[in-house]
Amino acid sequence: MAITRLALTDFRNHADALIVPHEQIIVLTGENGAGKTNILEAVSLMAPGRGLRGAALRDMARQGGPGGFAVAARIADGGLETQAGTGTEPASPDRRQVRIDGRTASASALSALLAISWLTPAMDRLFLESPSGRRRFLDRLTLARDPLHAGHSLRYEAAMRARNALLSEEAPPDPAWLRALEDQMAEHGAALHAARSALIAELETQITRTVQPLFAQPGLSLAGWDGDEDALREALATGRSRDKAAGRTLSGPHRADLLVRHLGKDQDAALCSTGEQKALLLSIILAHAELCGPTRGRPLVILLDEVAAHLDPLRRGALFERLRATGGQVWMTGTESSLFEGLGAATRLRVDQGHVTPSETPASAS
Repeated sequence: MAITRLALTDFRNHADALIVPHEQIIVLTGENGAGKTNILEAVSLMAPGRGLRGAALRDMARQGGPGGFAVAARIADGGLETQAGTGTEPASPDRRQVRIDGRTASASALSALLAISWLTPAMDRLFLESPSGRRRFLDRLTLARDPLHAGHSLRYEAAMRARNALLSEEAPPDPAWLRALEDQMAEHGAALHAARSALIAELETQITRTVQPLFAQPGLSLAGWDGDEDALREALATGRSRDKAAGRTLSGPHRADLLVRHLGKDQDAALCSTGEQKALLLSIILAHAELCGPTRGRPLVILLDEVAAHLDPLRRGALFERLRATGGQVWMTGTESSLFEGLGAATRLRVDQGHVTPSETPASAS
């Protein structure tokens, strides 16, 4: 088990919801708009960042509520239990607060508690949109593998913002201060690039090892930046005039892009059909879960929103089997309980306009 208790207070359309999973897989069923994805979003807030929707904090508070919200989780890791919570106060709706075992903590500290990944319908256009979305996707996967990734990202971004501001000034910048900022960017940027590259290499190996004819086989690569700490430091130093004219930093791992190909068709993912793109994403998520499972060092949590509806019964069965084999906790949503027939033991819940109740188990599910 990973999350053994989840409480939502004034979060989205949930005024007061409590979920206590008793099986590895949690199935949430209900009509569209009932609040199923809201529960997955709440779980995703147990990781650094803005959750699986990438929404503003003030938009997560329940309409008609007091203005703030709270998500609290009890996390089990072996024989240890940790209490973690996050939310906002009505007076500060855009300021995220985090507490771990009753003590104030940073959002990045959450990365040490759980390894979380997710797949949602909103990600269907991932291969067609800008590199920033694919980069965020890759960073979420990397963070689940390496909890230090969040800290390197925050420090790199902070140093880059300070450097951009310094270059934008009319007066010549202090050379010593500029070098210090570029040293920080080089150090943390190299760590970002190394962690991303290592994950891609591991995913490639895992995908090859577990390739199955029922799932699309993706090929992964990293583009946009390829260099070590010294190379980044030199690129920043020699690119000052260009960056000043552009008003932003034009070299570094913040320009990286995740490239994906459908190996079975030898075609870029962006040129594949919507169904094929979803299959490629699912293969990446499954390989990542299998990779994190045996050696993760932290409980693994997988969030899958409306995934089963897009698979035929044969592929659904193969998906359920692979998910169980990861050993991770899996949260899945669907509009109909029949989508999860054959799944076996699971915590099955019905969601109806913010109310969460036990759901009947289909006769063929056991």
